[in-house]
Amino acid sequence: MSQLELTLAIIKPDAVTSRIAGEIVSIIERHGFRIRGLRMVHLTAAEAEGFYAVHRGKPFFRGLVKFMTEGPIIVMALEREDAIQKWRELMGATDPEQAAEGTIRRWFGASTQRNTVHGSDASETARVEVAYFFPEIFSASSRGPSGKPRGAGPARRR
Repeated sequence: MSQLELTLAIIKPDAVTSRIAGEIVSIIERHGFRIRGLRMVHLTAAEAEGFYAVHRGKPFFRGLVKFMTEGPIIVMALEREDAIQKWRELMGATDPEQAAEGTIRRWFGASTQRNTVHGSDASETARVEVAYFFPEIFSASSRGPSGKPRGAGPARRR
């Protein structure tokens, strides 16, 4: 049975710089996603390192942080039934050459890293990632022991 859920989507610097972000947002909406939150941010190195902390120590980590800080990104909290799975299907495989026809990465991606979009891979990941950029979306039940929203990402900066 399908359930309404949230997932995080990021339009990466390569897509923003290439001026295809609007087209990607349009594709997202045409595929039945409701945009619950949207903002453009330019991540600092510390913010990118925090967001991608699960990859710290991996060979691609430094390059990923450098890439994600080279220009603005657009972060979105997307909602629909089975949002995580549906967004991952619409994004396509990480490697654009392996992505299915009709997917965002197949249409716009240039490489495994410069693949235009990011999406959460599981419900717990989605909750953490959405809270990183949109702590205001979650109720008091998602607050940490200090009473502050979980996730101290760039959404806290104005």
